[in-house]
Amino acid sequence: MATEPRDPSTPLSAASRPVARVLPLLGLPHLDRSFDYLVKAEQDEAARPGTKVRIRFSGRLVDAVLLERRSTTDHGGRLSYLDRVISEEVVYPERISTLVEQLANRYGATRSDLIRAAIPARHAGAEDSDTRTPWEELGETSEPDLSAWASYEFGQSFVDAVLAGTTARAAWQIAPGERWADALAALAVKVVLDGYGALLVVPDQRDVDHLEAACRKLVSAKQITVLTASQGPQARYRRFLSVLHGQGRLVIGTRSAAFAPVDKLRLAVILHDGDDNLADPRAPYHHAREVLTTRSTIEGASLILAGHSRTAEAQLMVNSGWAHDLVASRSTLRARSPLIRASADSDFEMMRDPRAGQARLPKIAFDAARRALDLARPVLVQVPRKGYVPTLSCGTCRHPARCRACNGPLGLPDGGSAAVPTCRWCGRPETHFRCGECGSTALRAVVLGAGRTAEELGRAFTQTRVMASGGNRILDEIPPGPALVVATPGAEPRISDGSRYGAALLLDTWALLGRQDLRAAEDTLAKWTAVATMVESGLNGGEVIVTADAGLEIVQSFIRWDVVGAAQRELHARAEVGFPPTVHMAAIDGPSTSLERMRELIELPTGGEYLGPVPLPEHLHLPGEYDENTFGPPQRLLIRTPLGPRSELGRALREAAVARSAHKDELPLRIQVDPVQVG
Repeated sequence: MATEPRDPSTPLSAASRPVARVLPLLGLPHLDRSFDYLVKAEQDEAARPGTKVRIRFSGRLVDAVLLERRSTTDHGGRLSYLDRVISEEVVYPERISTLVEQLANRYGATRSDLIRAAIPARHAGAEDSDTRTPWEELGETSEPDLSAWASYEFGQSFVDAVLAGTTARAAWQIAPGERWADALAALAVKVVLDGYGALLVVPDQRDVDHLEAACRKLVSAKQITVLTASQGPQARYRRFLSVLHGQGRLVIGTRSAAFAPVDKLRLAVILHDGDDNLADPRAPYHHAREVLTTRSTIEGASLILAGHSRTAEAQLMVNSGWAHDLVASRSTLRARSPLIRASADSDFEMMRDPRAGQARLPKIAFDAARRALDLARPVLVQVPRKGYVPTLSCGTCRHPARCRACNGPLGLPDGGSAAVPTCRWCGRPETHFRCGECGSTALRAVVLGAGRTAEELGRAFTQTRVMASGGNRILDEIPPGPALVVATPGAEPRISDGSRYGAALLLDTWALLGRQDLRAAEDTLAKWTAVATMVESGLNGGEVIVTADAGLEIVQSFIRWDVVGAAQRELHARAEVGFPPTVHMAAIDGPSTSLERMRELIELPTGGEYLGPVPLPEHLHLPGEYDENTFGPPQRLLIRTPLGPRSELGRALREAAVARSAHKDELPLRIQVDPVQVG
């Protein structure tokens, strides 16, 4: 039988496994599936699973990831050919593919959104760089000292388990005064020297710099791979390839580094997992902690959740037995902790206090600062916000001061106390304020910012230099010697010679504790402990004064340095009201008509329930514009389900999103699973 002659314009297909199954990177839920294409003969060698390719899809060229090569196809029609192979680099290896698939089910997400976060944009010039020289040949190394871990109960056995390749997971409570960067660097370098990979994820650039400096004491700069958002496209892609090829074994980075494809990953670390910087602000709003816990399960890597305090999520892992405590003994804590005392900042106490009129400090705080300065030690003053007075309240009953026109919050412009109170919503000046609750005409500052506090302290301590750190002017280090350093949370500078502060004063604490936020107490304790660990121990005269009611549970936990007990109480309180992490929760934001359709499409897991919808919180906006008059106001719908398989709720949301997308509902919609901020 004669064969039909081949059309010369048709390319030759690859001789072996000519079908490529690809995932288009389109970001559309109903197209988040694989499609089959043919591989040309000349593409046979380059078109490997995990490479990026270009395909023609619906008449336009788009990027895709090649998932697998096959001999046959299930498609009944004619297949198109791959347009080209973008690069021969296998940027989507199987371990990252598995991770992305599990996270997509966890967050109800499209895989292309996660791939965008996991794989940096290609830069052709970076592929010509040397990214294959073995790690050992990049520089000289020193044997790390692991003795710091012996200060913690079961610390040595934990280190032994990590080095032996046993999967060990721990919630590490960093003791006051601990050089955490040195301890983590020593363990990570030891893992890498044994031929395995270590991945350390931290919240911000300051922590990256601190950890990198600690690692440089043991290895050369070329042996440390740093991945941060501040790097240019070429540098980031080159370092990504270095990790991919096994050259980058010791990886330090911020949020997106959690996806770094470290070969033979043995140790993963996340620092301060309660920090908001570790949650991605883009869809699917994943958290670096969830990425690393999933990787620990998939790859059998050991995991450390490190911090001065502890989140409810970390405590739940400990309670379930998935992770274990790694804490210092009470005797160690007593020896290392500064002397922590509380002083209420009520109006009555402040009026009686002779020092309060000079610097808005109670006498106990003023005296602690003076003692530290007399010993030529700097004093750290933490205030909740930068700048000047941001908002006002009634001077008698402390009810928030509101605008008579729009009910917005009243504040003072950057002119300080001499300025006219002005509405922060409509800009209307309020020249005749009268409290709507008690009728008083007096006003007081809700929070005095860092700038104003620095001025007041300068008048009270006329012979002492005063420095401010916060906002756009953050000090990384200060020289040793007597000084007053006023800083906002997270902007506290270190002392250049490695010494510690003589005292710390925590002001306006009720502004942190009084926030309408599920995580207010947890977040406040994290900020306080971060400051206290920078202060000399009580045995060496170090003091911390917190201007808050000593009877509050959170203040007592701080005074006793009982961060584990505080996390346990927080977890119990969340369970009582049915909030994460004691339940799974999803927040769906969108126009009212879209939320009604989603309710029809979602098949709730057993025990699931809807909460709302309610108006979208004022500080949030939908990811897109639409006609409110036609489709209704923006709202938030909450879904709550009992704890169970982590992917059960996410799968239900993913299936509903696919059905919605297939029906061409293009109104803006945001789906967040276990969001950091619920309301």
